Amino acid sequence: MAVESVELSATQTIAAAKLAKIKTTFEEQGYCILKGALPGDVVEGFKRAMMRLSDECLAQSLAEGKIKNLHTDKPFETRFIHVAQECQEAAPPTFRNPLHQPEVFPFLLSPVLLDIAEAFLGGEIRIYPNYMCRPKLPGDERTLIWWHQDAQYTASHKLGNVEELRTVNLWSPLLPAHREHGCMQFAPGTHKLGLVPYHQKGIHLEIDNDVLKPYIDKAVDVELEPGDVVLFHNMLFHQGLPNVSDRIRWSVDWRFQDATQPTLRPFEGHMARSRKNPKLQVRDTAHWAELKFR
Repeated sequence: MAVESVELSATQTIAAAKLAKIKTTFEEQGYCILKGALPGDVVEGFKRAMMRLSDECLAQSLAEGKIKNLHTDKPFETRFIHVAQECQEAAPPTFRNPLHQPEVFPFLLSPVLLDIAEAFLGGEIRIYPNYMCRPKLPGDERTLIWWHQDAQYTASHKLGNVEELRTVNLWSPLLPAHREHGCMQFAPGTHKLGLVPYHQKGIHLEIDNDVLKPYIDKAVDVELEPGDVVLFHNMLFHQGLPNVSDRIRWSVDWRFQDATQPTLRPFEGHMARSRKNPKLQVRDTAHWAELKFR
């Protein structure tokens, strides 16, 4: 099955026709790929932040005696692979709490992406309290995530009806994410099924096989380049393929939500855009860096 995409210029206002195509594709397929949604300098800024956070993380592991080598001679694409060979625990599978770095603000709260989110959610938008950066190492079973719906993870908190939540999910790679690197796979149209039965599998969740089986043959590989972003529905069946390459799949996932709704999680998130009261929203890079994950 062909994977539809929409070409964007990250520095321009989105034309009405393109916005209409994004909405139509999203509503029909459950996702839409936005080619070139984030400019190169924004992607590089996020990478610099992750290199800095990697330095801090590994310095702590060195101080704790978990590793004997910081592997500073290794590039971003492979550094944690060498670290994991020495001590897997020293190479974290996710970064979440530390993402309040100045360079992260223009990536997660991109005006172009917020314009698109506003078309779906209205003018009161929060960044949902579930944003993270993931280094997916080759062969790392901690990062194997099976077919699931993101809404199932919220449902597992048992705090309310997730089917009423109005969210737009976003995913973007910091390095090319092709099939061999463990790109995402989607089952188009499955967002229309609502919340389906699932079970625990290791530390993650998995859709029950009898529900999943009719849709596997229709799955598509979502291969993206840095700067590309895929929007997808909270109910869409999706998984990450195993990374069988010789480098890390660095990726970012985050969500925008109608801020007039509760999060149905123990956390509040932050106001990304408010047409009613702009003073409530995250203002700039410095403001974002002052905040904490909550």
